[in-house]
Amino acid sequence: MNAPLPRGIAEPLFDPAQALQEVSARWDNDIVRRLADYIAIPAKSPMFDTDWETHGLLDAVVRQAADWVKAQNVDGLSLEIVRLPGRTPVLFFEVAGTAAAGGDTVLMYGHLDKQPEFNGWRAGLGPWTPVYEEGKLYGRGGADDGYAVYAAIAAVQALKSQNTPHPRIVGLIETSEESGSADLLPYIDALRPRLGPVGLVVCLDSGAGNYDQLWLTTSLRGMVSGTLKVEILTEGIHSGDASGLVPSSFRIMRMVLDRLEDSATGRLLPARFHCEVPAERLAQARATAAILGDEIFKRFPWAHSDCGGSTSFALPTTTDPVQALLNRTWAPTLSVTGAEGFPPIRDAGNVLRPYTAFKLSLRLPPLVDASAAVQELKALLEDNAPYQAKVTFEGASAATGWNAPSTVPWYEAALHEASQAYFGAPCGTIGQGGTIPLMNMLSRGFPNAQMMVCGVLGPRSNAHGPNEFLHVPYARRLTAAVAQVISRMPQAGHGA
Repeated sequence: MNAPLPRGIAEPLFDPAQALQEVSARWDNDIVRRLADYIAIPAKSPMFDTDWETHGLLDAVVRQAADWVKAQNVDGLSLEIVRLPGRTPVLFFEVAGTAAAGGDTVLMYGHLDKQPEFNGWRAGLGPWTPVYEEGKLYGRGGADDGYAVYAAIAAVQALKSQNTPHPRIVGLIETSEESGSADLLPYIDALRPRLGPVGLVVCLDSGAGNYDQLWLTTSLRGMVSGTLKVEILTEGIHSGDASGLVPSSFRIMRMVLDRLEDSATGRLLPARFHCEVPAERLAQARATAAILGDEIFKRFPWAHSDCGGSTSFALPTTTDPVQALLNRTWAPTLSVTGAEGFPPIRDAGNVLRPYTAFKLSLRLPPLVDASAAVQELKALLEDNAPYQAKVTFEGASAATGWNAPSTVPWYEAALHEASQAYFGAPCGTIGQGGTIPLMNMLSRGFPNAQMMVCGVLGPRSNAHGPNEFLHVPYARRLTAAVAQVISRMPQAGHGA
């Protein structure tokens, strides 16, 4: 049964069946092809392409999206590519609200920059090789989250097609998200007068617990990233001559990391990197665990070995579904995502290497301040180095996580109604282990806004890794669901 609307809010004129039919046609006849063109452009985020301005690939995908938006001829839409000196570009669009709606502004967000290639793509696939197969569009960036601007406009078109009253809608599509949104805050400051009083944020850069219902993201972890380097020599030395006297830079690296992490359990040792899980989020984790069960951990591509005719799979940190959810959304966790100072194995002679460098990615609970964590982490890693080695933690970037505000009645009803209309199941809630820096910024700037953080990154979609794909059938339904939620937004003069 659809959730009832709060008293005082009129039933909007919006037909879900018509919306899904029209949105699906736009995806199948146009958007999938446009996203294939987008995937083919290696528009890597500035952290991974320091010469991005010279290469012009971020500009190319922004112009590509802008040209498509203009070609849609949406009534009342204006669009601009905004460029601040030395900053990656953003796409800003505005759709005038209908006179019958009024009320607060809807802000729609996405990004067009991409993660680097990574290895391990299966035969026939590649990061810049779009392949559409069995409802999945493979390639880097389509799901994370180049589709966002196309889905946002398709949702607006669904409202326009049915002459449904809607509030003013603005869109902000950035190109530095995968670098921690380093350029975003200056743009928000510059565009703030044009954003207006934001009452609803639709962020299409998140995930889904499954492809069977609408999912609302209720929290995001923060992140600290930087390069930890241990130097013990100025050049490589024959290992037979030096080992046993010169300490290995790799062993010193292990000793330094032991200050941060219990390697036996993965638990981060500094108390300041932890926080208490709010009671509401704990209750939601239990409800989500009941829906997803062991799929929470079984969805990953575990390594396996064969012995004596049986197959043994690698194990997760826990097989308890509730704890698994909390581990990936509310626990601080360290990952090593890159390394330098190592020759390829085929070229590795008997040489004691002069240094070891690791790229660290430290995920932080949603309520932990990332800027304070950077300072504590740097001191923890650098001070009192073993053997007086040169230990540095440099190039750090940080983004504080986010915990969603409580939902107001109209919004909660609209979410469940939309999920029932397009999936036949209630809306689920889930925390995400990734980081979207914009959400914390917007929650501070618009404390009364409702936050519809959602996305297409469901099971095995594998953003950032090999074989990333966009689940097109889910994207169609999500697009229509976004339109329906916007149609339920209270009109001017009505309470929430």
